[in-house]
Amino acid sequence: MSRRITWEDASCPIARAADVLAEPWTLLILRNATAGTTRFEDFRAQLGIADNVLTTRLAKLVERGLLTKLPYRDGGRTRHEYRLTKAGSDALPVLHALGAWGDAHTSSASAYGPMKLVHTKCGALTRPGEKCDVCGKPLVRDDLAWRGSWLTEGEIPLAEPVG
Repeated sequence: MSRRITWEDASCPIARAADVLAEPWTLLILRNATAGTTRFEDFRAQLGIADNVLTTRLAKLVERGLLTKLPYRDGGRTRHEYRLTKAGSDALPVLHALGAWGDAHTSSASAYGPMKLVHTKCGALTRPGEKCDVCGKPLVRDDLAWRGSWLTEGEIPLAEPVG
């Protein structure tokens, strides 16, 4: 089921961003890509998403420039993996804001606690922003990881964008 309207040419930047990011599954695919998921089978297994929906969403994210599709060899077959682009990695503050909102205003019976942001330079938990709450150093993507997430109990370094 697709939307009847598009906001891609709207004057409002929130509307244009919603046109790209607000489709069902899109933010979860970006979350997992940010955590390092690259292969179709892994997205499908981690998200429990139907093949046709995942195929459509991945194609749209490639078309919109948030992911890029790269070939790899799997035995005798050529398959593709999906990697974050600069535009996809720039969605990180949106994911952090949604995670913070979800922690504050929703609850879960999951065994995992809320997703936390770790400043790997000092090892401290911090909040999204320009600098670490503990050491005061600038928060740079390469120095961040997620902890206590949906995938593992350990820390998940953030995937590097390609291109």
